[in-house]
Amino acid sequence: MLSHHIQGALGDLKDLIETTESDMEDIKTAKHDPQFERLSLKEDKIKAFETKKAMIDHEISILMTSNPTKDLSELLSPEQHALLDELKSELKRLQEVNKHYAKLVLIVSNLYNKFLEQLVPTEMQGYNKVASKDPSIIEVRV
Repeated sequence: MLSHHIQGALGDLKDLIETTESDMEDIKTAKHDPQFERLSLKEDKIKAFETKKAMIDHEISILMTSNPTKDLSELLSPEQHALLDELKSELKRLQEVNKHYAKLVLIVSNLYNKFLEQLVPTEMQGYNKVASKDPSIIEVRV
């Protein structure tokens, strides 16, 4: 049963990585709608992974309590060791992909904020930026 849960968690991680990589490609080509459409899919995959992770923890806990004199390494099969190593590797990969994705999102966000500030000038009121009340902030020429 433990192997089954680990394989399911691996599948969820690989799907999350693939979806995030698709999001990065869409950011590069300014296709924002597909990213928003995939958001609920990513949330579902995260919840599914968390559920499977809890099941993995529960199965390991059962193994440990039923064999208190043995180390976990003795209780797991070579296949389960390999699956756990792969799970660790995929988690690390997801972390790196998410870090790269966050950088892209930050860059795009800063770009849009700069464009907005150029279109609608702001002024500081205390610690807050507010749109200028100057009626001539946008000039239309025909």
